[in-house]
Amino acid sequence: MAEAIANVARRINATVEEGKDTLDLSNCKLISFPDGVFKVLRSVSENIYVITLADNEMKAITSKFFSTFTNMKELDLQGNVLTKLPDSVGELEHLTSINLSHNSFSVFPDKLCEIATLERINLEGNSITEIPVGRLSTMPALKWINVRSNPLDSNTLAALKSPHTFDILSTTES
Repeated sequence: MAEAIANVARRINATVEEGKDTLDLSNCKLISFPDGVFKVLRSVSENIYVITLADNEMKAITSKFFSTFTNMKELDLQGNVLTKLPDSVGELEHLTSINLSHNSFSVFPDKLCEIATLERINLEGNSITEIPVGRLSTMPALKWINVRSNPLDSNTLAALKSPHTFDILSTTES
């Protein structure tokens, strides 16, 4: 455990000291985003555009995370055990890509549809049965969504077959 904490501290210090625009805390055995990190990164949080929290053991992510990193453009949360996102995710005005693959979502995170800048959504390998195809169609920047390896219901599968302004990666043949 001490080694994992030291690893997180090293990565955070490197981000601050080197003025990086990326924070990579992947494979750190995190079960949540450490509260102390908010204090350390307060002075540089506006300059962090890419955050990777992939392959941890995170069960939840707080509203404080999204209200701290307001300029974030890319977020990688793949390989955790997340079941939902806080509503504050919908307030991210610069997010273009979110990777939620291989988590424990059973419901599509609806607040993603409120992010006008979002271009890519990866939800591969979850337990989602329905996706709001109609709402996704109104997203101005959406280029693709990956819903492979989800147990999509027949209504969703039928909706996916009609033409869209974005690409859909799914297990169905178009």
